[in-house]
Amino acid sequence: MSTTAELLKGAAGLFPGEVVTQAHVRHLDLPYGAGRFALITLDNGLDHTKPTTFGPQSLANLNTAIDQVEKEAAEGTIVGAGLTGKPFIFAVGADLKGVEVVKRYEDALAIGISGHEVFKRLAALAVPTFAYYNGAAMGGGVEVGLHCTYRTVSKSLPAFSLPEVFLGLVPGWGGCTLLPNLIGPDRAVKVIIENALNQNRQLKGKQVAELGIADALFEGADFLEQSLLWTAKVLKGDIHIDRPEIDRGESWDAAVERGRAIADSKVHGAAPAAYRALDIISAAKNGDLRQGFEAESRALADLIMCGELRSGIYAFNLVQKRAKRPAGAPDKSLARPVTKVGVVGAGLMASQLALLFARRLEVPVVLTDIDQERVDKGVGYVHGEIDKLLGKGRINQDKANRLKALVTGSLDKAAAFCDADFVIEAVFEEMGVKQQVFAEVEAVVPEHAILATNTSSLSVTEMASKLKHPERVVGFHFFNPVAILPLLEIVRGERTDDAALATAFGVAKKLKKTAVLVKDAPAFVVNRILTRFMGEIQNTIDEGTPVAVAERAVEPLGLPMSPLVLLELVGPAIGLHVSETLAGAFPDRFKVSANLAAVVKAGKRGFYVHDSGKPELDPEVLSLLQQGDVVLTEEQVRARVLEAVAQEIGLMLDEGVVAEAQDIDLCLITGAGWPFHLGGITPYLDREGVSERVNGKRFLEAGVASVPA
Repeated sequence: MSTTAELLKGAAGLFPGEVVTQAHVRHLDLPYGAGRFALITLDNGLDHTKPTTFGPQSLANLNTAIDQVEKEAAEGTIVGAGLTGKPFIFAVGADLKGVEVVKRYEDALAIGISGHEVFKRLAALAVPTFAYYNGAAMGGGVEVGLHCTYRTVSKSLPAFSLPEVFLGLVPGWGGCTLLPNLIGPDRAVKVIIENALNQNRQLKGKQVAELGIADALFEGADFLEQSLLWTAKVLKGDIHIDRPEIDRGESWDAAVERGRAIADSKVHGAAPAAYRALDIISAAKNGDLRQGFEAESRALADLIMCGELRSGIYAFNLVQKRAKRPAGAPDKSLARPVTKVGVVGAGLMASQLALLFARRLEVPVVLTDIDQERVDKGVGYVHGEIDKLLGKGRINQDKANRLKALVTGSLDKAAAFCDADFVIEAVFEEMGVKQQVFAEVEAVVPEHAILATNTSSLSVTEMASKLKHPERVVGFHFFNPVAILPLLEIVRGERTDDAALATAFGVAKKLKKTAVLVKDAPAFVVNRILTRFMGEIQNTIDEGTPVAVAERAVEPLGLPMSPLVLLELVGPAIGLHVSETLAGAFPDRFKVSANLAAVVKAGKRGFYVHDSGKPELDPEVLSLLQQGDVVLTEEQVRARVLEAVAQEIGLMLDEGVVAEAQDIDLCLITGAGWPFHLGGITPYLDREGVSERVNGKRFLEAGVASVPA
């Protein structure tokens, strides 16, 4: 068996670009005469924007620090040891850049074993150990603290999580084994499975303490000082930590089953990570830590060598890196300042936009509409949402008052928009209506003002074609619900200039949206792909395949909801309108379903009724359907749908709708909730061989979102 040092030395050769974390040991005399204490600080020497991670050399440095502390503990020269991080950051886990380049199972296994070998030494020291979660802690950063005897947490800690299952891994350095034995299996399932599969939901410091992960909670301003005072009292015996006894009976099994139900509802068995984590949590019931750690290391190695994890890391990099540097965006110095925003329309979408602009830009926002009642309703909606934020403690009264004062309404476009720098329309999705609106707006806005359209499928070029200054019109397509979905498709019309585009990207950044540059092509990216995807499913239903079979066919993708539930969310009328737009543009590939048209004509909101609490096919809708006699199996439906999507994406890339396949995936992840474990869609199509079967080539090079050859 290799020693820890040998393991780490071998692994370090695989990670030449590691940002190395140092583990500085300093000594201090604890208050109240409690004795001499060793404090290890994890610090990569960079500011908080470059969080501390654990690559092989970083683990080796921590191992060396523990060598020193272990010797001092054995000699009796220290009474305890602590672990903390640099300002604002405790540690955020394994260095994923290194994981991406691993090619051999043995190397993947070494990652798991080496982390365990270093971290478990903290639990084996001859003195009590303390983790002081002073800042962001994720993954291995959380796990290293779990190996300590005690933990404190800062009230100002912004993010604490075990995100591994979200990415396609398991918490593999002790998390799956130690956490349920510390706080109980149900709470552990919440942190490891439920939060991770809910778009990597983060815990705040107070929640970390409430869950029992930390033994004490202190203010951020003097967190370390208060933690050390508390440590002294613990070591002197003035404070006793009583942890609840863990129920190792039926409730443990029930917690694991709850986790499986959550995993089934989120990934439908399509991604292995959650289920591997639950297997380890289930086995941890016997309290055998060594067995648990070995299972974690094996699970890590297996998952590192599978495509889902590589897709998860690829998706993570898209959202964290590519999203911050949009491909094709003009120089940001060309962007114009935006000190007032106009919104044409005061319906639900327009009102959501007004709220977002007011909250993020903190500039005056004025809504207009065709009558006072609609204007008042729109402004009332925004003010009501601000009151909800106040009620939830998200903003204080002063902020609420300021935001409300920023949002007003008017019937007079000239008065409302004469000093606006950015005007966005969110009116009925009909070209003539939008052209008329822009003509009216252009007549009253300043020459420098940008005119934006929230169209989901119409041509921005055509919309601007009758204006004196079409160069200042830009597509600015949000996704519903606006407050939740990050994507913003920024559409460059044929005559849109760089200043308008740069301003749009500048505004998007302030709105905290993920902006992707899109060519002015029918339905842009997300709606075009989803319409082809859902349209092909609708085609198989129209031809004769039972609705339930067609729906189940795509379950292996692990999508957030079934296609027809998504149609219900979007609205059948909107779905029909987009399909009509695309059928007009590409009649050889897109059809307008007579059955969908019948559903819309009947005023139905979808294919399902929800009377029993779960969706059931609506008998009235089923009676409307006129089906043929071609009945496909689930496998045949799935193959047909995936081949259609692969064809469409190939054509979109050939047309230059976006710069690269990565932008397609970024759009689907942030605009349609496409799963991280798929990496969007193109890695999945590559992995399943669909890309090559349809287009004769992969979308991504081998090793990108897949295990390197």
